Amino acid sequence: MSLLEDLVAANRILAEHGVIDGYGHVSVRCEKNPNRYWIARSLAPELVTEADLMEFDLDSNPIDQRGRPMYTERYIHGEIYKTRPEVNAVVHNHSPSVIPFGITQQPMRPVYHMSGFVGFGVPVFEIRDSRTDTDLLVSDTYLGAALAKTLGNKPCALMRGHGAVVVAENIPVVVGRSIYLEMNARLQSQAMTLAGPGGEITYLSDGEVKASLVRQDYQRSWQLWRAKGLSKV
Repeated sequence: MSLLEDLVAANRILAEHGVIDGYGHVSVRCEKNPNRYWIARSLAPELVTEADLMEFDLDSNPIDQRGRPMYTERYIHGEIYKTRPEVNAVVHNHSPSVIPFGITQQPMRPVYHMSGFVGFGVPVFEIRDSRTDTDLLVSDTYLGAALAKTLGNKPCALMRGHGAVVVAENIPVVVGRSIYLEMNARLQSQAMTLAGPGGEITYLSDGEVKASLVRQDYQRSWQLWRAKGLSKV
């Protein structure tokens, strides 16, 4: 199994689970050079093959563009890799169930043992704090750095009116976190509806959050997801 094959699988898995559609992207830090990363050319993630992958430096300049179109928001990846040396994989998505949590005062909280990482906090990036009247896209290094600052040392952050960014030490974990972040948002919304205004919801405790992370390498799910993803043409 190669790292680039895993990256292809990640693109297809996230599309299959509805975390990304024709937009959104996933990257991985280069194994041999930590100052570079791999990401697909500008293409719907479900269609990505290994031939579509491109290498970039951390300023998000292509190493060998060859006329290929590039994602406008690739700066999200480069700027996070600059500030988080322990991070080796990044996902940017438009995961639908998380959007309401970025445009209301309701914070995301962990409701599900598979998404215990949410308990470390999910900050919200407000692009207006950095630049007004934008199209909400993180389209240069300045905005990428601002997003990375909001993310801080957290595993994920929401982007107001836009989506989310998720980070991890490897591809299986970043894919798992992206899928279960969407699921946690959906379950939390359902719980809030059932509880009604002022109703009580039992969230994971801090101790449960820490204990759950021990098992959250998502390897069993990754093996299944990867096999399915790479079986698609």
